Amino acid sequence: MKKSNKNKEKEIARLKHENKQLKDEVDSLWAMMDEMTKSDIENWSHLMEELKADVVSRSLMITKKVADA
Repeated sequence: MKKSNKNKEKEIARLKHENKQLKDEVDSLWAMMDEMTKSDIENWSHLMEELKADVVSRSLMITKKVADA
């Protein structure tokens, strides 16, 4: 009986340690996801600004008046 309890206590200690490691990994992954999301937003914002500038410059190049011939 004592041997069984000691084995169970060791197993519980091992599982608690493993649980702590897994929680640390999850926290790391969430931090990584936050960084990736932030990076994606910055990248897309930059692309949208370029697209907006392109659309504005193209619209300025288009003339709507017919030239006098």
